[in-house]
Amino acid sequence: MNDAALRENLVELLRGGSAHLTPEQAFAHLPPELRTRRPPGGLHSIWELLEHMRIAQEDILRYTLDPSWVSPPFPDGYWPANPDSLPDDAWERSLAQFQSDLDEIIALVRNPEVDLTAEIPHGEGRTYLREILLVADHNAYHLGQIVDVRKALGAWPAQHSPS
Repeated sequence: MNDAALRENLVELLRGGSAHLTPEQAFAHLPPELRTRRPPGGLHSIWELLEHMRIAQEDILRYTLDPSWVSPPFPDGYWPANPDSLPDDAWERSLAQFQSDLDEIIALVRNPEVDLTAEIPHGEGRTYLREILLVADHNAYHLGQIVDVRKALGAWPAQHSPS
């Protein structure tokens, strides 16, 4: 197995691009007034999806690294407590924390001291690779949902002027 190639492919998968949407593309040029709006049909708002992704990603990361980590209660602990309320700074904080945790996962992938196929010492038989793929899969799924919500709200493709 080519360890370096595996690690770089995992980084590409986590960051998005190629056949996957990047988080930056999903959230680019979203009008603030649409962040908490739910389209018809029972879809979540973009705020709910971002916060769910942030919480789940943090949980997977902390579970992987910290044997004392306690996951939020399922399922309610994985969604914003008050989905209709979005304080001004909460959106930016959530985006920043999502990116920070993603960067930490990428650093884990790139760390040659970590055998990605090894079982996590406290991980109930799970491997580092399994948790990394879980993050990539979960994020890709919900980023796709964000595109669907944006389409339903008339806010896709992201409109912007070239810089």
